Amino acid sequence: MSKAQRATVDTLMRQAPFDGGLPPEQLRKDFEAQMASGPAPAGVTVTPSVLGGRSALTVEPEGSPATGTIIYFHGGAWVFGSPATALQLTAALVRRTGVRAISVDYRLAPEHPFPAAVEDGLAAYRDLLGQGIAAEQIVLAGESAGGGLGITTLLTARDAGLPMPAAAVIFSPGLDATLSGESMTTKHDADPLFTRADLGAVFAHYLAGQDPDQPLLSPAVHADLTGLPPLLVQAGSNEVLLEDSTRFAVRAAAAGVDVQLDITDDVPHVFQAFEGLLDEADAALDRAARFITTALPRT
Repeated sequence: MSKAQRATVDTLMRQAPFDGGLPPEQLRKDFEAQMASGPAPAGVTVTPSVLGGRSALTVEPEGSPATGTIIYFHGGAWVFGSPATALQLTAALVRRTGVRAISVDYRLAPEHPFPAAVEDGLAAYRDLLGQGIAAEQIVLAGESAGGGLGITTLLTARDAGLPMPAAAVIFSPGLDATLSGESMTTKHDADPLFTRADLGAVFAHYLAGQDPDQPLLSPAVHADLTGLPPLLVQAGSNEVLLEDSTRFAVRAAAAGVDVQLDITDDVPHVFQAFEGLLDEADAALDRAARFITTALPRT
């Protein structure tokens, strides 16, 4: 793997650090400009759709798709982001697996604070099941807040008595709204993007005064994780959010969940987004794709 590539990515991210104190409208505008302004992803078709009553983008591989559906949840601290900002990552999984993905435009805070996003995640999963797609043909995936939403969707689906999907893949998930992980301090200098203070400022929009010490806001700390399907959790070692992943994986394993914790050294939050620029990103996406195709039924 390339040390020079990792240094370049770190420098790029430090040139545009995250400012959680900005108004939500500005955060949305800036993130959209950063993530959704590039060329259309190659090797896939993208079609506007609806899932669970929310607008969505359906991303399909060229040619005949393989059996299965990925429900994808974009990142953005539950305040900004959209299926368009996650399109390159979504397409990367679709190209590698040959499986279609539906990326959901769930409701955002502060207009729609917790638990609106969780309700939308569950509605999307219910809708797909209602269309006659078997649970074992569905995989949940997402990055950052969307990775956290993938987990809370699993928890609410389990508690509602719904069958579990085949698996879930989560990239750099946000799983602790208390921001209590030691990596918030130990990775402060290594993380080129976030600080605890900035995350606290933006998370406040989603919390809207609610106590973060509850299972659907901090599942890495408080959730009962029994009964979840196989999980792949990927993160970078330079993240202040690193212990969201590590603590969650340890607790999931203790609850009897088949969980793979995949930490890549010296890379930042959602490093997979640097596909084509960072060897570690391509390798991690390849591993995620293998995990998905192994979990889905073979036809």
